[in-house]
Amino acid sequence: MPIFFVKTLKELERVAASAIREIIPSAKCIPRPHGYKGIVLVETEEDVLSELKEIPEIEKVFKVLAVSPADLKDIAESAAEIAKERIARDESFAVRTTRRGRHSYTSLDVNVAAGAAVQKATGAPVNLTYPDKIVLIEIIDEKAYIGVIDGKEELKKKYPGKPEVLSLLRKISIAQIPYTGPLSAAKNLGLRIGRAVQTFELREYVVAPIKPVEVEELNAFLSGLLEGVNSRLEIQRKSYAREVRAVPLKLQDMYQFIRDRRGEPIIATSTRGKVITEVEDSLYEIVAKSKRVNVLVGAREGIPTGILKQASLIIDVAPGITLSTDTALPAIVSAIILTVLRKITSSKE
Repeated sequence: MPIFFVKTLKELERVAASAIREIIPSAKCIPRPHGYKGIVLVETEEDVLSELKEIPEIEKVFKVLAVSPADLKDIAESAAEIAKERIARDESFAVRTTRRGRHSYTSLDVNVAAGAAVQKATGAPVNLTYPDKIVLIEIIDEKAYIGVIDGKEELKKKYPGKPEVLSLLRKISIAQIPYTGPLSAAKNLGLRIGRAVQTFELREYVVAPIKPVEVEELNAFLSGLLEGVNSRLEIQRKSYAREVRAVPLKLQDMYQFIRDRRGEPIIATSTRGKVITEVEDSLYEIVAKSKRVNVLVGAREGIPTGILKQASLIIDVAPGITLSTDTALPAIVSAIILTVLRKITSSKE
């Protein structure tokens, strides 16, 4: 009987098993084998891989081509045997192993041993990044479930030709009017904006009042801003393999800011601006050719007309809608980046 190795979100194993039985009544499902969450083992009378792939509760699934004792030598031999008929000499491959339970070896040890055996059996080259075929090895205590899938089935954050946005984001300096008002609201808004600022890893974020503000209100906003940046930075440093830089935070009157940046491109955001799609060529030219792009963002108040007159470009990213203070920055940055990316990708076609 065919066996399928199903992965689900944790706590959804029984839900997925129920969904499988609805579509394939004869299926024998074992959710959480040996107590391991996020797994369902499925036995059926026929090959139902295509049907299983259509079930939303299933994150990943592959047909098990071999069940081996969880011994390093046995796993390598089984992987090589099934690879002979499924991986051609001119196809690249990679081995991906997930190990559950206690063993005398690591997942990396399995990858190395199985990879060497597969390469010897097939003559195929190894490509760990973008392989044509992937040998999947799922170890549960004393058994190893082995399969082979097409490399295109592996969803990756990166793929050849996919553009990176970090270099673009690090050109963008945001100058935003601070939110002032009730202290709790000011701090909460600062917190949300701080998280967004650090999420995008901008070149810098400048708190730019346009007139005198109450010290307590500004302090509450700045306190939230710092907390938001630091909380997001901590998460990024734990999650990213690359180095993450804290976004510099500054305080400068907006009128002095535009004087200080005279000669540099200044993009103002306003409901009085042109729809961003109408000026995408100009926007692309500015972002592509400039070392630093200054973007002005309002808060409870919009950008003053006198400052708008100094802008290189005035854009409206959501015609007919006034963006709230906490959503303005992420909406504007996203719109700018998406517009530039569209121009980059279209120029390559």
